[in-house]
Amino acid sequence: MSILIAIIGILVLVGIAWLMSNDKKNINYRAVGIMAAVQLFIAWFMLNTSIGQKVLHQIVNGFNKVLSFGNDGISFVFGDLAGKNLFFVNVLMMIVFVTALLGILTYSRILPLAIKYIGGAVSKITGLPKVESFVAVNSMVFGDTSAILSVKSFIPSLSGNRLFVVVTSSLVAVSCSILGAYMQMIPAEFVLVALPINVFSGLILSTIVCPVRKEEDEEIDIKGMIPEKSLFEAIGNWTLLGGKTALIVGAMLITYVGLIAAVNWIFTSIFGISFTGVLGYVFAPIAWIMGIPSNEIVKAGSVMGTKVAANEFVAMLDFMKMIPHLAPKTVGIVSGFLVSFANFSSIGIILGTVQAINNEKASELAKVGLKVLLVATMGSVLTGTIIGLFL
Repeated sequence: MSILIAIIGILVLVGIAWLMSNDKKNINYRAVGIMAAVQLFIAWFMLNTSIGQKVLHQIVNGFNKVLSFGNDGISFVFGDLAGKNLFFVNVLMMIVFVTALLGILTYSRILPLAIKYIGGAVSKITGLPKVESFVAVNSMVFGDTSAILSVKSFIPSLSGNRLFVVVTSSLVAVSCSILGAYMQMIPAEFVLVALPINVFSGLILSTIVCPVRKEEDEEIDIKGMIPEKSLFEAIGNWTLLGGKTALIVGAMLITYVGLIAAVNWIFTSIFGISFTGVLGYVFAPIAWIMGIPSNEIVKAGSVMGTKVAANEFVAMLDFMKMIPHLAPKTVGIVSGFLVSFANFSSIGIILGTVQAINNEKASELAKVGLKVLLVATMGSVLTGTIIGLFL
């Protein structure tokens, strides 16, 4: 029954996107069908086949090995504090090390070339323009703002629909630099499965809402992604970027966790139910159509609502405490939903990024900011639902 409900949920998401579409005649149904098939294959292969599970297990082990190297550095700097399960030390500091590794892979051109050719393959298979495909794949590695900046020369010439697709697909993704932090809070296998599925979730729904035509292919230049002149300059710059990111995430957590605690107190004092409790009931129907068992939809809904209202880190902190008491299916679905940047704070960050590139496009984007967030959140729902089909 839960599988049937989840399939209906997917059809509902696509139907809502179709109703929101501003150009129904030009929806690329072939691209939508291909991307949906790719998503289903990835989820089935990674979660339901022995080969896929072995591959996933090896990838998880590889990530864990890399994280162990980072832990050596953290232990050296923080000493005994590294063994006391302090969030800032054990989770946020890992962002510094993983970001530096991304810098090395970027300077050596391994990641830029992979992104360029994988994005090109997505474009050829689906028939979508290269810029949109490139940003969607790039977002899976470098996150939303970096992905947009990587195509900044194209932003001024993009149509309204193309800009919408670029921004929305980037919000559904996450940055690899914070994967290490995620994997210490929620099951690593679901983090890794959600990454590629997110790429297509964002593209599927955004290209239905704002269809784009296969225009003349732009040539993606990866030189702009590699500004450093030496390996040690790259390591230094990316390490500082990782430190800045960790401090920003820490500062935001202090603010959001504190604010949610205050709002919870106000709601409990006035209404007898916390704010996160209210979010649980608001998001419960969404949790239900994703295939989450009926007896857990309110708990799952509270985590999902917290993620949209605050950010994924705040939601994961709450979810960590629930995981031992939830069904494996619920854990997988909610984990898939959480692995994305779709929240209110990210909209402001995206607008600021586009503003730095082109004022006119930023004004254009500001008018549809809430629509971008809605479709990006729908993309997260789609990712979680597809993962749930194979659990």
